[in-house]
Amino acid sequence: MADIFDKETRSAVMRKVRSKGNKSTELKLIEMFRENGITGWRRNYPVKGHPDFVFPKKKVAIFVDGCFWHGHDCRNTRPQENAKYWATKRERNIKHDQEVTAIFESRNWTVVRIWECELKTKNLPLLVEKLKDVVHAEDLRKS
Repeated sequence: MADIFDKETRSAVMRKVRSKGNKSTELKLIEMFRENGITGWRRNYPVKGHPDFVFPKKKVAIFVDGCFWHGHDCRNTRPQENAKYWATKRERNIKHDQEVTAIFESRNWTVVRIWECELKTKNLPLLVEKLKDVVHAEDLRKS
């Protein structure tokens, strides 16, 4: 499928994509936390690896990964033009994600990676249960 934008317009669109402060995903997760009584989280926590959310007392780091940028195959969005560039970029992102996960796990943190598509309404109940299990697992172990 051909791109619907010319090269300059596509470039302008892609420059606006941010690695932090992505409101569509972060705000959705905040709303989900609040609606389900999940507390103890922090944003913009100053730690190498820059998770989107952390539960510092529980040592849980949450990353919300964009499906396109981090290589999830949930949709068929692989640009035909400059395909090698985009494949290399996704491979680098995947490798970086693995390295960051390893850093956190070496510090005895639990890492949760959430795909952008998991934040869709039909997937939310499973995601809520997954997060509650991870965040409250330490409490259960102490009882």
